[in-house]
Amino acid sequence: LTFFLWTAFTAAWASISRRGPSRTHPVLGTMSERLNCHYCQDSLQGKKYVQKDGKNCCLECFDKHCANTCEQCRKPISADSKEVHYKNRYWHNTCFICNKCHQPLASETFVTWNDKILCNNCATHVAIPKCKGCQKDIVAGDENVEYKGTIWHKNCFTCNNCKQIIGTQSFFPVEQEFYCVACHEAKFAKHCVKCNKPITSGGISYQDQPWHASCFVCVSCSKELSGQRFTAVDNQYYCVDCYKNFVAKKCAGCKNPITGFGKGSNVVTHEEHSWHDFCFNCKSCSANLANKRFVFHEQQVYCPECAKKLTT
Repeated sequence: LTFFLWTAFTAAWASISRRGPSRTHPVLGTMSERLNCHYCQDSLQGKKYVQKDGKNCCLECFDKHCANTCEQCRKPISADSKEVHYKNRYWHNTCFICNKCHQPLASETFVTWNDKILCNNCATHVAIPKCKGCQKDIVAGDENVEYKGTIWHKNCFTCNNCKQIIGTQSFFPVEQEFYCVACHEAKFAKHCVKCNKPITSGGISYQDQPWHASCFVCVSCSKELSGQRFTAVDNQYYCVDCYKNFVAKKCAGCKNPITGFGKGSNVVTHEEHSWHDFCFNCKSCSANLANKRFVFHEQQVYCPECAKKLTT
């Protein structure tokens, strides 16, 4: 967002070139001595010819190989035509006209504006910017606001929703409309599912629900969970440490918590008991019984062979 006074614009206007163009045409000559055209090799004796870049050529070859192209009509400027030259651009004398009113300018002062040639009168009207809001001229002394090449009077740059003047305050562009911060939050910002306040930056999403990062925390220790491993239990969220210490079931084999993370993420359950899969072993021979037949006897797990020995 740029805020500036008309004085900045007039300073730029004062720098526009008003220098006149140069009007040139090739020098023609005649030759009584034997001389040939550089291009077609025809004799130039007794004929008009043109010297350009140290080369002599007949008029036809000059038009074909050497003539500049007119910026207006896009036709070559022949050797016997008057030429206007300005900043590496060329025109027929009769083609050098105002881009807007078409007044001939070959013998007049002119102004360049966005690479267009204008007479002084047209340049005055074109150069004055108009407010995007009220479409009136922004004249000297008017405070104005510019955004991406478009200009408003300061008081015309308003919120599309509440119509309050934005001026030089912060705002949010939405397509071709502009909103103050408060209206943008109310109209477009997502609201945190925990505190129901708008999320203007730094929000996160979990199961398609928006949260402030500061609201998505462990229910036990209040540690932020954004970017961390966590577990959800009955719509409550726990960091790994709190889940291990306060929520996770304990393995009936090793007595450590079963977190579902890393090694031992597979769990074996029987009645009210749970084991890490690598802890679900025969009490007698220590054979792992995960995904195998087993016998549960007096709160212990046995393989079928060892279980038979218990009854003999």
